[in-house]
Amino acid sequence: MVRIIGLDPGSRHTGYGVIEKHGSALLPLAYGRISCQQRLTLPQRITKLTADLEQIIDRWEPERAALETPFHGFNTRSLIVLAQARGALLAVLGKRQLDIREFSPAEVKSAVAGQGRADKEQVAKMIGLILSLRGKRLSRDATDALAVAVCCAQMHVYDRLTDPPNKL
Repeated sequence: MVRIIGLDPGSRHTGYGVIEKHGSALLPLAYGRISCQQRLTLPQRITKLTADLEQIIDRWEPERAALETPFHGFNTRSLIVLAQARGALLAVLGKRQLDIREFSPAEVKSAVAGQGRADKEQVAKMIGLILSLRGKRLSRDATDALAVAVCCAQMHVYDRLTDPPNKL
């Protein structure tokens, strides 16, 4: 069994999804988004983001964390703000000594929907099927975070198959 937290970073809304992998079964434990009010300064938003992430980690105790790498289509200012939020998230995860993985948007889409160019609706539909969440209303941020966690869970199997066992 492995417990994974997936994160879809943002400075205003950060999606999170916690899943457990039992053999080939994936069980959703928690999902949602951390939202910061627009009127807050960037340091205030980052403070809230990190404090809320620490509470989620305390509650669910994941062993592994996964984040999506940024898409380069953002404007420069947005990319800088996103990088600062990602850095804050990575600092919390590193402080908690979680095994951290990062995946490109194409890797996540491929792992979840079978192709790297899947649209958001296809990914959302597959997350509903994979995690038995059909009919539940999830924010786009939560859906994306769960997709990152599912990608990580699938890569966990690949890692175990390709990494040689540790020898003493």
